[in-house]
Amino acid sequence: MFESGAFVGQHLTPVDEEQLQPNGVDLTAAKIYKQISAGRIGQNDKEIGERDEIEPVDGTYHLDPGAYIVQYGETVHIPKEHIGFIYPRSSLMRNSCMLHTAVWDAGYEGKGEGLLEVHHDIEIDQGARIAQIVFAEADHEGTYDGSYQGENVN
Repeated sequence: MFESGAFVGQHLTPVDEEQLQPNGVDLTAAKIYKQISAGRIGQNDKEIGERDEIEPVDGTYHLDPGAYIVQYGETVHIPKEHIGFIYPRSSLMRNSCMLHTAVWDAGYEGKGEGLLEVHHDIEIDQGARIAQIVFAEADHEGTYDGSYQGENVN
């Protein structure tokens, strides 16, 4: 069963009233990066490729077609007995963009990231609502204790 937006909102900071939706909470674009070197995913390790941060002009990102990494502005804490999923807002898709994310396990805490795929030039304001996070109840053993725990919260 999916939780209400009010429940989800209790596990994000900061969050304001206009981000609360019936079934989730809107996430904002805090930073956008372009990956400039190769990464590596091995059997027992991983390496994230080097990135350049895209600088907004007058608070707006001007993005050409391509792949970008977007960092969300909210710190998320996935509560025990739950799992998080992030979906793009429909206005992003209606502008020829897609947002890809992974499963957010119980116990994860941080300002996560997603892959922003841009198919046509777009302008995105820094702080614009681009995604929605939802929580579902989930049975599991243990909680997240991976290398991304606490990411981007400094």
